[in-house]
Amino acid sequence: MKEVDARGLSCPLPLLKAKQALNQMQSGETLKVLATDVGSVRDFQTFAELSGNSLLERSEEGGCYTYILQKA
Repeated sequence: MKEVDARGLSCPLPLLKAKQALNQMQSGETLKVLATDVGSVRDFQTFAELSGNSLLERSEEGGCYTYILQKA
């Protein structure tokens, strides 16, 4: 699993970093994204719906949001 640490970055940077990582991955691979921007919750949900990639998991602990995406 590839990982992107976008903690401390404001929107839209966490999503942009995730997109860049997904572009370098093969179909079916998973990407873990760490973010602290509360706006990323909405962004990642919308991105998954529009891009066809799957948002497998979303969690929040201590202000850190974790997203697991699977490349379409």
